[in-house]
Amino acid sequence: MSLNQLGIVRRTITRADPAAVARLAKLGVATIHEAMGRVGLMKPYMRPVYAGAHVCGTAVTALLHPGDNWMLHVAAEQLREGDVIVAACSADSDDGFFGELLATSFRARGGLGLVIDGGVRDVKDLTAMQFPVFSRAVSAKGTVKATLGSVNVPVVCAGALVDASEAREANEAEKRTKLAAGSLGLDMYKMREPLEKAGLKYVD
Repeated sequence: MSLNQLGIVRRTITRADPAAVARLAKLGVATIHEAMGRVGLMKPYMRPVYAGAHVCGTAVTALLHPGDNWMLHVAAEQLREGDVIVAACSADSDDGFFGELLATSFRARGGLGLVIDGGVRDVKDLTAMQFPVFSRAVSAKGTVKATLGSVNVPVVCAGALVDASEAREANEAEKRTKLAAGSLGLDMYKMREPLEKAGLKYVD
């Protein structure tokens, strides 16, 4: 995360098609991982805070700092129906960033769950609420609200890049325009040299 991405809240993001999310929700993580070409998995230390927890939705990202959950409160305002907060931390931290009160706030805004590369507390209450949370740790250690992070910027959560949908869509739109004008993916993605090295031959 570059310094110029700190202290930013992107209020306008392009969310995934709800129909596509609904289709993915019927599949297991391993199936989706394999279908995506074996990419996108988070580190195996991430665990559900209660047995059977599962969630599938559109990502609202948050960049936190150790011992500080300020940006989770900021992220709550950006939630829409069907969103899942994906929170990364600027350095390893097991502090208890999230608990029952924030879960209540998230749910009221349409949030479906939380994935956080940090600690959470109030597991008994989260279980009773059936609010799905995946975290690296469970910790009663509290946090402060003092350091700016960011919301809806690309983050790396438990080793997986969670990108900004808006940036990805802008990139896709640029590629779409070039392809519509007749450019070839062979040239746009610089495929010719690797294909030649792999032994591809053209014959007439």
